[in-house]
Amino acid sequence: MTALTDIFVYLVYVFFGLYLMVMLLRFLLQLTRADFYNPISQTLVKLTNPLVIPLRRIVPGYGGIDLASLLLALILQMLMIALLVALQTGALLPVLPLIMASLIGLAAYLVKIYFFAILAMIILSWIAQGGNNPALRLLFQLTEPVMAPFRKVLPPMGGLDLSPIFVFILINIIQIALGHLAGSLGVAGLVPWL
Repeated sequence: MTALTDIFVYLVYVFFGLYLMVMLLRFLLQLTRADFYNPISQTLVKLTNPLVIPLRRIVPGYGGIDLASLLLALILQMLMIALLVALQTGALLPVLPLIMASLIGLAAYLVKIYFFAILAMIILSWIAQGGNNPALRLLFQLTEPVMAPFRKVLPPMGGLDLSPIFVFILINIIQIALGHLAGSLGVAGLVPWL
């Protein structure tokens, strides 16, 4: 590959990856019923509305799940993988491997978002205990539905919360399973977030 190709591959990763993260965060925050009026939530909505609103006319939500945002994230993931393959090999990817790699890639990206969100919560709990920062509130609302089941099972440990450790174990198990699934389907080299 030439230096120019490497630069284009990098830019595809960055721009598609950032917008995909914004789209998935919008989906997750709606799914967890996070504060819609939080300034960060409002920014995510403003960044994604130009693409989500037209698609929502065709794909309505169901049971509190914003299917338009999720479908748009899948389409973005498919475009990203198709562009990366075209840039790196000059070939077009068949539709079925593209769909499989995109679905696995979305699941892997969701897991990565939760990994970094929980890591940020841990660090911020040491630095800004009881803070009233909008980002901290949003992180709590995003991660609490995942950590709460572990807190119910674990006995109280004198103010020490071990639930993130068990969530990290679960995240690693999911990542291993996604990697093996991608390998068994023959799309391991196509999934960008594993």
